[in-house]
Amino acid sequence: MMTPANPLERYSRQMRVPGFGKVGQERILNSRVTLCGVGALGTVLANTLVRAGVGFLRVVDRDFVEPSNLQRQVLFDESDVSNNLPKAEAAAVKLRQINSGVTIEPVVADINRTNIEDFCRDSDLILDGTDNFEIRYLINDVSIKHNKPWVYGGAVGTEGMSMTILPGQTPCLQCVFEKSPGPGEVGTCETAGVLGPIVGIIASFQAAEALKILAGKPEAINRELFCINLWDNTNRRVKIAPLAGRKGKCPCCALKKFDWLEGEHGTQTTSLCGRNAVQVTPRSGTKLDLNEMKKQLESSGKVAANKFLLKFDVTDASDDYEFTIFPDGRAIIKGTDDTDRARVLYSKYVGH
Repeated sequence: MMTPANPLERYSRQMRVPGFGKVGQERILNSRVTLCGVGALGTVLANTLVRAGVGFLRVVDRDFVEPSNLQRQVLFDESDVSNNLPKAEAAAVKLRQINSGVTIEPVVADINRTNIEDFCRDSDLILDGTDNFEIRYLINDVSIKHNKPWVYGGAVGTEGMSMTILPGQTPCLQCVFEKSPGPGEVGTCETAGVLGPIVGIIASFQAAEALKILAGKPEAINRELFCINLWDNTNRRVKIAPLAGRKGKCPCCALKKFDWLEGEHGTQTTSLCGRNAVQVTPRSGTKLDLNEMKKQLESSGKVAANKFLLKFDVTDASDDYEFTIFPDGRAIIKGTDDTDRARVLYSKYVGH
């Protein structure tokens, strides 16, 4: 363990940034952050914040390290795969080696409406390292309900976006995106792929916003929606301030209705007795284009579709699964009776 005579010396270059200084660094050293998801975005975020000296970092993730993660999830290596380590635990080992002065709390759990408030209650900031809109709307509800800032980020294919939510000062997620994308409406890493550099750019943007918040520099915070496409070489900033509260009708920040936390939205799961299968049903109505979904899934496994249903066979983490997907977004996933695992698989291959 490194114990320099002056603990602030390791952050000397950071403190020299105009407007940051010793006071900003001390605020960061005393801060507490909850990171939801430690995959592609999450590993970059965790790495950056721990090096910056955040005092306490809770990393929450439900998944294990797989070979396909190593292309973009920068904290992991082949030994984590061979040891079959959960991402939260593998990340914690690396992060403690990077900065022993930071308290790391790994949590191996599926974030849902029953536990997210406990994970975030004692934190100063919540960071989005997920690939899941359902969790993002839960974070948004917690942010507004408990007056905690959070930073949204998403990256799929070659595109990414980010925005910062300050309760009472900026639009919330539901002001900007009134409804969560339905199953099949947006690509996932499995169906659209992801280019490593877009992850680094978006997560670095999120980390910069986090440091501004934690250092107590609200005047420097970005208050627009930042979007970038690396393949098209385009980027833009969308002015979202006029959307704040949606003229007093935003269910979350204006009306204080926390429907995601209360279970009004999101997916429902039912274990089908005796069939080693789980049915996953989106709460909100949707209409899937099965032919389009067939095209998206063809690179991941064997797939066939007609106007009534889509059949999809895939091997995931060495286990075989059979999906039967219906036009209303409902899916029966055969090969597991674990409802949490079924939700992960649904999010991964069907969408959010």
